[in-house]
Amino acid sequence: MSAETVQGLRRDAVGLREVLFQSVTAMAPAAAVAASIPSGAAFAGGSLPLSVLIALVACLFTASCVAELARELPAAGSVATYAAQGLHPAVGFLVGWGYVFVEALVPPLLLLQLGFTTAGTLHQEWSSYPENLWWPWALAGAAIIAAAGWFGVRASARFGTVLGIFEILVFLVFALWLIGKAGSANTLSVFGTSHTAKDYSGLGGVFAGSVYTVLAFAGFEAAAPLAEETRDPRRTMQRAVLGAALGIGLFYVLTTYAMTVYFGPDRFAGFGASGAASWEGVARASFGLFWVLVFLAVVNSTIANANACATVSTRTAFALARIRVLPRVLATLHPRHRSPVAGIAVQTVVAVGAVLGLGLGYDPVTAFLLLATVIVTVVIGVYIVVNLACAGYFLRRRRELLKPVRHLLVPFLGIVAFVPALLTAAGLPVFDFVTELTAPVSYAGPVVGVWMAAGVVVLLVLLRRHPERIAETARVHLDEPAAGGPSQNGAVQP
Repeated sequence: MSAETVQGLRRDAVGLREVLFQSVTAMAPAAAVAASIPSGAAFAGGSLPLSVLIALVACLFTASCVAELARELPAAGSVATYAAQGLHPAVGFLVGWGYVFVEALVPPLLLLQLGFTTAGTLHQEWSSYPENLWWPWALAGAAIIAAAGWFGVRASARFGTVLGIFEILVFLVFALWLIGKAGSANTLSVFGTSHTAKDYSGLGGVFAGSVYTVLAFAGFEAAAPLAEETRDPRRTMQRAVLGAALGIGLFYVLTTYAMTVYFGPDRFAGFGASGAASWEGVARASFGLFWVLVFLAVVNSTIANANACATVSTRTAFALARIRVLPRVLATLHPRHRSPVAGIAVQTVVAVGAVLGLGLGYDPVTAFLLLATVIVTVVIGVYIVVNLACAGYFLRRRRELLKPVRHLLVPFLGIVAFVPALLTAAGLPVFDFVTELTAPVSYAGPVVGVWMAAGVVVLLVLLRRHPERIAETARVHLDEPAAGGPSQNGAVQP
């Protein structure tokens, strides 16, 4: 079926349930519990629950800021629009540039996990299956995600809702089971620094571990780009973003605590994403056929998360393309489903290229860690800018609504809470508590630096030739702006 550029995305297509699970599945609860969070165990060891708690607090501060801005500025541009309105349109462009990049990398990250998880499990069950034959599963996942995106946000969001409920229930039951089995080994000492890995003592190990626990939280704001397709967006967005961050954050704390005390805090540095010392390995060894449900939940989660983040990247790209700061073709919508089909095609090509290029060039697990660190570096930078934008927006544009604690103190605390993880992920050991990462994971900082430098070049060219396009990043595309809210050109109505 042919596609054409139409006026806008489908209005009132989804409600609170679908939007909430857009954020929930973008956080990939099961995949994060099984792979992203355990990746931090090599640094934080048995103190990993403390890393998770630190990430939860930091993300709640930022979630509050996103919720405040989403209520005032419900637009598909989401974080780019917030930065443009609260700080400057040029900052909004750079945030959008980085955000599209990072959200486009999340699907290949999850497809890599889908590949090595499925291949490893099949090899354990049938030794004749090659453990390194992971890539067909990753490509199959890419095809599923492309199909879900093609049929529009309604199908994509409802698909994510079903997948999200299943994975949360499986890991919640398993976590409670582990806590019961741990018995007298239950201890609150895992929320201290006494169990960090051998070479990463104290807060340095905890902050290094938090790089990967922040990755587990990344996506709580993923509801925001659906604002133009959501019923009552000003109310729905706020509830979805805060609800996802708090609910899934507590889920992460519970599940990480459960596995740490069951496995043993002092040997938890050897815990990982695959093998006997993993969630699936523990389930396989101790809980009979329950491991099958854990495996299915992880596979389910990788697909759901990749689907949710593909939705975010294509909607953000659409918002920037329709004001022509990205190629206009990315604003092409399907005439029936109103889905950004050109963006979906580009997203699929990027995902397949990254999966095969990095996965075969290194190995799928190493490629996963490299992409994870790149993603965290950009995501934390975006979150810090959003915190600044919250303060800037209410100081500059909505002074009559300014609440010092909510709009000044909370953003400041959010920035402070993210600084250690940002410095670690970017490879900037400027303080004693910042741990240096090893190659190839340490390449993440330079990769992000090159991409953002390219964004600055594009920005300067646009400012010279088409400054009006950069100004348009502050535009909020709503048919009926709320009284006293921003108009369609981004100006605040009296």
